[in-house]
Amino acid sequence: MTFQTKTLLMLSLHLLIPCSSAAATYTNHTRAISPAVPCLPDQAAALLQLKSSFSITNESMAAFDSWKAGEDCCRWEGVSCGDADGRVTWLDLGDCGLESGQLDPVLFKLTSLEYLNLSGNDFNMSEIPSTGFERLSKLTHLNLSSSNIAGQVPVHSIGQLNSLVSLDMSSRFGLSELFDDRYTVYGGDSTAHAWQLIVPNVTTLVANLINLKELRLGLLDLSNIGAEWCSALSKYTPNLRVLSLPFCSLNGNICRTLSSLRSLSVIDLQYNHLTGSVPEFFANYSSLSVLQLSYNYLEGWVSPLIFQNKKLVTIDLHRNHDLSGTLPNFPVGSSLESLLVSLTNFSGGIPSTISNLKSLKKLGLGASGFSGELPSSIGTTYFKASRNNLSGDIPPSFCSSNLQFLDLSYNLLSGSIPSCLIEDANALQVLNLKQNQLHGELAYNMNESCTLEDLDFSDNRIEGNLPRSLVSCRKLEVLDIQNNQINDSFPCWMSVIPRLQVLILKSNKFFGQVTPTVAEESTCEFPSLRILDLASNKFSGTLSDAWFMRLKSMMIESTNETLVMEFEGEQHRVYQVNTVLTYKGSAIAISKILRTFVFIDVSNNAFHGSIPKSMGELVLLHALNMSHNSLTGPIPSQLGHLNQMEALDLSSNELLGVIPQELASLDFLGTLNLSYNKLEGKIPESLHFSSFSNSSFLGNDALCGPPLSEGCSNMTLLNLIPSEKKYVDVMLFLFSGIGFGLGFAIAIVVSWGIPIRKRSLVRQRAL
Repeated sequence: MTFQTKTLLMLSLHLLIPCSSAAATYTNHTRAISPAVPCLPDQAAALLQLKSSFSITNESMAAFDSWKAGEDCCRWEGVSCGDADGRVTWLDLGDCGLESGQLDPVLFKLTSLEYLNLSGNDFNMSEIPSTGFERLSKLTHLNLSSSNIAGQVPVHSIGQLNSLVSLDMSSRFGLSELFDDRYTVYGGDSTAHAWQLIVPNVTTLVANLINLKELRLGLLDLSNIGAEWCSALSKYTPNLRVLSLPFCSLNGNICRTLSSLRSLSVIDLQYNHLTGSVPEFFANYSSLSVLQLSYNYLEGWVSPLIFQNKKLVTIDLHRNHDLSGTLPNFPVGSSLESLLVSLTNFSGGIPSTISNLKSLKKLGLGASGFSGELPSSIGTTYFKASRNNLSGDIPPSFCSSNLQFLDLSYNLLSGSIPSCLIEDANALQVLNLKQNQLHGELAYNMNESCTLEDLDFSDNRIEGNLPRSLVSCRKLEVLDIQNNQINDSFPCWMSVIPRLQVLILKSNKFFGQVTPTVAEESTCEFPSLRILDLASNKFSGTLSDAWFMRLKSMMIESTNETLVMEFEGEQHRVYQVNTVLTYKGSAIAISKILRTFVFIDVSNNAFHGSIPKSMGELVLLHALNMSHNSLTGPIPSQLGHLNQMEALDLSSNELLGVIPQELASLDFLGTLNLSYNKLEGKIPESLHFSSFSNSSFLGNDALCGPPLSEGCSNMTLLNLIPSEKKYVDVMLFLFSGIGFGLGFAIAIVVSWGIPIRKRSLVRQRAL
């Protein structure tokens, strides 16, 4: 599954940046200006040997373009020398895409190095030399992140670098942080593997690093050190400001002794196995700007004082199901940009002072315990407060915000949808108001610069017509309005929306014909549609062959889209589409929709006429439900072309004739319902068909053969022959019989006529 879902939460808190620019991510460190004294010969020789250890590629040729023998190495790209002694103090080869079989120990001859960055290169899963780093005693910044190294971190060697200010050995990667509080790791280092580096002893690593201010070990394996990480850092790194240990398999509690690290500004411990409570002393960290503890097993009460720190930019506690608390009154001047407590046990009301959070960009309150009314105003790429007990109206002030994603689904909200929310919202991409108690009609004047991509107000009590101005939403891909009281005709006019892929009109009061007349066909094309649900309305008329032939996305796979239907906002925040469909006989909540999923449901309407043969061209169909209509005629044999079909329901119609043998070849067909029609003859035999139960064929009195208890007579073979072919075959047989004499031919007619008349009587009785 390829995800181009893209919310970038860089766990190492730095970006993927060009070669020789990575140094910019380190604070309080200015690159030295190359001195007038040229570099010493031994320094140049060591660098040239290091260069030769990398494979010759386009990337290495570009990175080492200025590295030429006989020239001053202090002026080479990525190299600087300090003071006036010609010794290399700065080596920055970060993110140059270099490849090597190992880290060449010649590096350790550069004993005056203060800054070393080899991040973003590929050392082919080789191990870090067990000795050598201790020789770089002046080193203040060491960055080996995302360099595809493996094995144990040489803690005895690196642990002797007592001048070290910043240590980064993390595996850099991005997270697709989904709007429903799930995540997917993506991108990052294509050659790196999670947890391939192991820290055997944290105490040995940090015991001498008294000057350390930044420690980044994301995606390193710290599973065997227990709570040692916490006590060791508390004791030996008093100046620590950045603590980034996500995805490290940490377990145990956050120890109380961590309270001694009063300079901490970034605490990133998300995606671990931490237990216990969120320490109250976090509220005393005056410099704290980032607190990320999501995806752990924390529990207990969270002090509201933590949220009131004016320097706090991010507080992320979501996916700690047993964590409880309430939101405080937020102070004026707060710096909060991200406030995420979804999927916790937080409760209470949403304070009106949340409007003081002028910098707020992400607000996740899907915690199921929030109640009361929505705040009168909010200034946030996204607001999620789904699955709570929020009541009252949706405040019109939401319209004036810069919301991109608004999800208030599964609450108790009432009143009408504010017209300004649809008419005036210039940035809104996703509006999800599913399953509330909203009523009234929709606004008719849609914003001409509409940016909506997903509009879902299903399971409410919305009335009236669909506003024709929806055609302004040229980016709209999903319209889900099922289970309302919309009274309108089929929206052929929406076919001008080029990207519409999901159209769910189920359980409303739609009426009239769906497929247009021949003259109107060109105005009712939906070439991008993949999911069409018209079930349980008052649609009528026939279904035209030509109209289904225009559903091009159900015939031809697209290779230019993400696999999952999703929308991306600012800061790469991702919202994945979800819906409820009747699939394989049950209502199924689909939390994410694959763009490869193709679905048609026209059940529980008043369609008549035959099933269009052109449906056999929709070869990408996974599910087809045409049950509970008044369809007549035979089941088209062309349905046997639908090789990806998993569920087929044609029950409760007036279909005639035999079950096409071609259906028996649909290997993925797991659910079949042909019950309560007027089908006849023998049920096709195949290992696959034999797996269906009696209920798939009940109510067809003239059907016989397994799995039904009624066996087939010898005449069933004749019944299986289509009438046209049967007539031709009999006539040919008669003419051939004339060659044996007229009496023989007459005998044939008599013998065939009797059972045919009997069969006719049986059919009349069945009718």
